[in-house]
Amino acid sequence: MAHASTPPAPAILSNSALDADAVQQARVNLAACFRMAAKLGMHEGICNHFSAMVPGSDSLFLVNPYGWAFNEITASRLLVCDFDGRVVAGDGIPEATAFYIHARVHLRQPRARVALHTHMPNATALAMLEGPPLVWAGQTALKFHGRLIVDDDYNGLALDTAEGDRIAAAMGDADIVFMRNHGVMVVGPDIATAWDDLYYLERACEVQRMAQATGRRLKEVAPDVIARTAAQMRLGDGESARLNLESVKRVLDRDGADFRK
Repeated sequence: MAHASTPPAPAILSNSALDADAVQQARVNLAACFRMAAKLGMHEGICNHFSAMVPGSDSLFLVNPYGWAFNEITASRLLVCDFDGRVVAGDGIPEATAFYIHARVHLRQPRARVALHTHMPNATALAMLEGPPLVWAGQTALKFHGRLIVDDDYNGLALDTAEGDRIAAAMGDADIVFMRNHGVMVVGPDIATAWDDLYYLERACEVQRMAQATGRRLKEVAPDVIARTAAQMRLGDGESARLNLESVKRVLDRDGADFRK
Protein backbone atom coordinates (compact mmCIF):
# COMPACT_ATOMS: atom_id res chain seq x y z
CA MET A 1 0.00 0.00 0.00
CA ALA A 2 1.14 3.54 -0.65
CA HIS A 3 1.78 5.83 2.26
CA ALA A 4 1.36 9.53 2.75
CA SER A 5 4.18 11.85 1.80
CA THR A 6 5.79 13.85 4.58
CA PRO A 7 3.22 16.48 5.59
CA PRO A 8 4.03 20.14 6.10
CA ALA A 9 5.13 21.28 9.53
CA PRO A 10 2.16 21.19 11.92
CA ALA A 11 0.68 24.30 13.38
CA ILE A 12 1.64 24.98 16.98
CA LEU A 13 -1.25 23.95 19.23
CA SER A 14 -1.82 24.08 22.95
CA ASN A 15 -0.97 20.74 24.53
CA SER A 16 -3.63 21.12 27.20
CA ALA A 17 -6.52 20.22 24.89
CA LEU A 18 -4.75 17.15 23.51
CA ASP A 19 -3.81 16.01 27.02
CA ALA A 20 -7.36 16.23 28.38
CA ASP A 21 -8.81 13.19 30.13
CA ALA A 22 -11.45 12.76 27.43
CA VAL A 23 -8.79 12.61 24.73
CA GLN A 24 -6.75 10.07 26.67
CA GLN A 25 -9.85 7.94 27.17
CA ALA A 26 -10.58 8.10 23.45
CA ARG A 27 -7.02 6.97 22.75
CA VAL A 28 -7.42 4.00 25.10
CA ASN A 29 -10.81 3.04 23.69
CA LEU A 30 -9.65 3.23 20.08
CA ALA A 31 -6.47 1.29 20.87
CA ALA A 32 -8.63 -1.41 22.48
CA CYS A 33 -10.63 -1.69 19.25
CA PHE A 34 -7.46 -2.19 17.24
CA ARG A 35 -6.25 -4.92 19.58
CA MET A 36 -9.54 -6.80 19.68
CA ALA A 37 -9.92 -6.53 15.91
CA ALA A 38 -6.50 -8.18 15.59
CA LYS A 39 -7.40 -10.82 18.16
CA LEU A 40 -10.54 -11.71 16.18
CA GLY A 41 -8.82 -11.81 12.79
CA MET A 42 -10.46 -8.64 11.53
CA HIS A 43 -7.16 -7.06 10.42
CA GLU A 44 -4.95 -7.16 7.34
CA GLY A 45 -1.24 -6.74 7.95
CA ILE A 46 -0.28 -3.09 8.36
CA CYS A 47 -3.25 -1.97 6.28
CA ASN A 48 -6.77 -0.87 7.28
CA HIS A 49 -7.52 2.05 9.55
CA PHE A 50 -9.62 3.21 12.48
CA SER A 51 -10.12 6.89 13.23
CA ALA A 52 -11.99 9.00 15.76
CA MET A 53 -12.46 12.72 16.04
CA VAL A 54 -10.56 14.21 18.98
CA PRO A 55 -13.09 14.95 21.75
CA GLY A 56 -13.91 18.65 21.74
CA SER A 57 -12.56 19.20 18.22
CA ASP A 58 -14.22 19.32 14.81
CA SER A 59 -10.97 19.45 12.85
CA LEU A 60 -8.59 16.93 14.45
CA PHE A 61 -8.79 13.15 14.41
CA LEU A 62 -6.96 10.18 15.86
CA VAL A 63 -5.71 7.55 13.40
CA ASN A 64 -3.21 4.70 13.34
CA PRO A 65 0.29 5.40 11.95
CA TYR A 66 1.53 3.79 8.75
CA GLY A 67 3.65 0.68 9.23
CA TRP A 68 2.16 -0.66 12.45
CA ALA A 69 -0.11 -3.72 12.68
CA PHE A 70 -3.35 -3.55 14.64
CA ASN A 71 -1.90 -5.70 17.42
CA GLU A 72 0.93 -3.19 17.91
CA ILE A 73 -1.27 -0.14 18.41
CA THR A 74 -1.24 1.56 21.80
CA ALA A 75 -3.00 4.66 23.05
CA SER A 76 0.15 6.78 22.74
CA ARG A 77 1.05 5.45 19.31
CA LEU A 78 -2.06 6.94 17.69
CA LEU A 79 -1.53 10.08 15.63
CA VAL A 80 -3.52 13.29 15.79
CA CYS A 81 -4.02 14.71 12.28
CA ASP A 82 -5.88 17.65 10.79
CA PHE A 83 -7.88 17.69 7.58
CA ASP A 84 -4.95 19.17 5.62
CA GLY A 85 -2.67 16.20 6.26
CA ARG A 86 -0.61 17.68 9.07
CA VAL A 87 0.35 15.44 11.98
CA VAL A 88 -0.07 17.65 15.03
CA ALA A 89 0.78 14.99 17.62
CA GLY A 90 2.52 11.62 17.48
CA ASP A 91 5.39 9.96 15.66
CA GLY A 92 4.93 8.89 12.07
CA ILE A 93 2.46 9.58 9.29
CA PRO A 94 -0.86 8.02 8.28
CA GLU A 95 -1.10 5.70 5.33
CA ALA A 96 -2.20 7.71 2.30
CA THR A 97 -5.47 5.82 1.90
CA ALA A 98 -6.14 6.27 5.62
CA PHE A 99 -5.82 10.01 5.27
CA TYR A 100 -7.75 10.41 2.04
CA ILE A 101 -10.62 8.21 3.19
CA HIS A 102 -10.90 9.17 6.85
CA ALA A 103 -10.16 12.88 6.65
CA ARG A 104 -12.73 13.35 3.91
CA VAL A 105 -15.35 11.21 5.63
CA HIS A 106 -14.96 13.16 8.88
CA LEU A 107 -14.98 16.46 7.01
CA ARG A 108 -17.92 15.72 4.71
CA GLN A 109 -19.93 13.68 7.21
CA PRO A 110 -19.74 15.50 10.58
CA ARG A 111 -22.05 12.91 12.15
CA ALA A 112 -19.28 10.35 11.58
CA ARG A 113 -17.25 11.02 14.71
CA VAL A 114 -15.71 7.57 14.33
CA ALA A 115 -14.85 5.67 11.13
CA LEU A 116 -13.65 2.07 11.13
CA HIS A 117 -12.45 0.64 7.81
CA THR A 118 -11.44 -2.99 7.45
CA HIS A 119 -11.06 -5.80 4.97
CA MET A 120 -12.38 -8.23 7.59
CA PRO A 121 -12.81 -11.55 5.79
CA ASN A 122 -16.48 -12.41 6.01
CA ALA A 123 -17.89 -8.95 5.32
CA THR A 124 -15.37 -8.43 2.53
CA ALA A 125 -16.29 -11.78 0.98
CA LEU A 126 -19.92 -10.70 0.79
CA ALA A 127 -18.84 -7.33 -0.67
CA MET A 128 -17.26 -9.28 -3.55
CA LEU A 129 -20.52 -10.97 -4.57
CA GLU A 130 -23.18 -9.63 -6.89
CA GLY A 131 -26.42 -8.59 -5.27
CA PRO A 132 -27.17 -7.39 -1.72
CA PRO A 133 -24.40 -8.37 0.70
CA LEU A 134 -26.65 -9.11 3.68
CA VAL A 135 -29.73 -11.30 3.55
CA TRP A 136 -32.28 -10.72 6.32
CA ALA A 137 -32.20 -14.32 7.49
CA GLY A 138 -30.35 -14.10 10.81
CA GLN A 139 -31.16 -12.14 13.95
CA THR A 140 -27.77 -10.47 14.15
CA ALA A 141 -28.12 -9.17 10.59
CA LEU A 142 -31.37 -7.43 11.51
CA LYS A 143 -29.35 -4.97 13.61
CA PHE A 144 -28.29 -3.39 10.32
CA HIS A 145 -31.62 -3.25 8.54
CA GLY A 146 -32.19 0.22 7.08
CA ARG A 147 -28.70 1.33 8.09
CA LEU A 148 -26.43 0.17 5.28
CA ILE A 149 -25.57 1.04 1.72
CA VAL A 150 -23.48 -0.57 -1.00
CA ASP A 151 -20.90 1.56 -2.79
CA ASP A 152 -20.68 -0.21 -6.15
CA ASP A 153 -18.10 2.15 -7.68
CA TYR A 154 -14.74 0.63 -6.84
CA ASN A 155 -12.01 2.92 -8.25
CA GLY A 156 -8.79 1.38 -6.92
CA LEU A 157 -6.79 2.89 -4.07
CA ALA A 158 -8.09 6.11 -2.52
CA LEU A 159 -5.08 8.32 -3.17
CA ASP A 160 -6.65 11.76 -3.57
CA THR A 161 -9.32 13.97 -2.06
CA ALA A 162 -11.66 13.35 -4.99
CA GLU A 163 -11.95 9.66 -4.18
CA GLY A 164 -12.28 10.39 -0.48
CA ASP A 165 -15.07 12.85 -1.23
CA ARG A 166 -16.76 10.32 -3.50
CA ILE A 167 -16.76 7.69 -0.76
CA ALA A 168 -18.09 10.20 1.78
CA ALA A 169 -20.88 11.22 -0.60
CA ALA A 170 -21.75 7.61 -1.42
CA MET A 171 -22.36 6.94 2.29
CA GLY A 172 -25.37 9.22 2.43
CA ASP A 173 -27.06 8.67 5.81
CA ALA A 174 -25.85 5.08 6.17
CA ASP A 175 -23.83 3.83 9.14
CA ILE A 176 -22.53 0.77 7.30
CA VAL A 177 -20.93 0.88 3.86
CA PHE A 178 -20.16 -2.27 1.91
CA MET A 179 -17.40 -1.09 -0.41
CA ARG A 180 -17.77 -3.36 -3.43
CA ASN A 181 -14.60 -5.33 -4.30
CA HIS A 182 -12.86 -3.70 -1.34
CA GLY A 183 -14.10 -4.02 2.25
CA VAL A 184 -16.40 -2.24 4.66
CA MET A 185 -16.60 1.00 6.59
CA VAL A 186 -18.58 1.56 9.76
CA VAL A 187 -19.20 5.06 11.09
CA GLY A 188 -20.77 6.14 14.34
CA PRO A 189 -21.18 8.91 16.90
CA ASP A 190 -18.69 7.36 19.34
CA ILE A 191 -16.10 4.62 19.54
CA ALA A 192 -18.24 2.13 21.46
CA THR A 193 -21.12 2.37 18.99
CA ALA A 194 -18.90 2.00 15.94
CA TRP A 195 -17.02 -0.95 17.44
CA ASP A 196 -20.27 -2.68 18.37
CA ASP A 197 -21.49 -2.37 14.80
CA LEU A 198 -18.19 -3.54 13.32
CA TYR A 199 -18.06 -6.60 15.56
CA TYR A 200 -21.64 -7.70 14.98
CA LEU A 201 -21.44 -6.96 11.26
CA GLU A 202 -18.62 -9.46 10.87
CA ARG A 203 -20.51 -12.02 12.95
CA ALA A 204 -23.64 -11.57 10.83
CA CYS A 205 -21.61 -11.96 7.66
CA GLU A 206 -19.83 -15.03 9.02
CA VAL A 207 -22.99 -16.99 9.81
CA GLN A 208 -24.55 -15.98 6.49
CA ARG A 209 -21.48 -17.19 4.61
CA MET A 210 -21.62 -20.49 6.53
CA ALA A 211 -25.33 -20.92 5.80
CA GLN A 212 -24.87 -20.13 2.11
CA ALA A 213 -22.01 -22.65 1.92
CA THR A 214 -24.51 -25.45 2.54
CA GLY A 215 -26.07 -24.70 -0.83
CA ARG A 216 -29.54 -24.66 0.69
CA ARG A 217 -31.91 -21.73 0.29
CA LEU A 218 -31.89 -19.21 3.14
CA LYS A 219 -35.15 -18.67 4.99
CA GLU A 220 -35.60 -14.92 5.27
CA VAL A 221 -37.43 -13.28 8.15
CA ALA A 222 -40.87 -11.83 7.45
CA PRO A 223 -40.70 -8.09 6.55
CA ASP A 224 -42.82 -6.94 9.51
CA VAL A 225 -40.67 -8.93 11.92
CA ILE A 226 -37.50 -7.52 10.35
CA ALA A 227 -38.63 -3.94 10.96
CA ARG A 228 -39.88 -4.64 14.49
CA THR A 229 -36.74 -6.48 15.53
CA ALA A 230 -34.46 -3.79 14.08
CA ALA A 231 -36.37 -1.18 16.11
CA GLN A 232 -36.08 -3.31 19.25
CA MET A 233 -32.33 -3.57 18.77
CA ARG A 234 -31.93 0.17 18.33
CA LEU A 235 -33.61 0.82 21.68
CA GLY A 236 -30.83 -0.83 23.66
CA ASP A 237 -27.88 -0.28 21.32
CA GLY A 238 -26.22 2.57 23.22
CA GLU A 239 -25.90 0.82 26.57
CA SER A 240 -25.11 -2.52 24.97
CA ALA A 241 -22.33 -0.93 22.90
CA ARG A 242 -20.84 0.76 25.96
CA LEU A 243 -20.83 -2.49 27.92
CA ASN A 244 -19.40 -4.38 24.95
CA LEU A 245 -16.40 -2.05 24.77
CA GLU A 246 -15.86 -2.25 28.53
CA SER A 247 -15.84 -6.03 28.18
CA VAL A 248 -13.28 -5.78 25.38
CA LYS A 249 -10.96 -3.77 27.63
CA ARG A 250 -11.33 -6.24 30.50
CA VAL A 251 -10.50 -9.17 28.22
CA LEU A 252 -7.44 -7.38 26.86
CA ASP A 253 -6.30 -6.45 30.37
CA ARG A 254 -6.58 -10.06 31.49
CA ASP A 255 -4.52 -11.09 28.48
CA GLY A 256 -1.80 -8.63 29.49
CA ALA A 257 -2.19 -6.47 26.38
CA ASP A 258 -0.36 -3.14 26.61
CA PHE A 259 -2.93 -1.14 24.63
CA ARG A 260 -3.33 1.46 27.40
CA LYS A 261 0.26 2.72 27.38
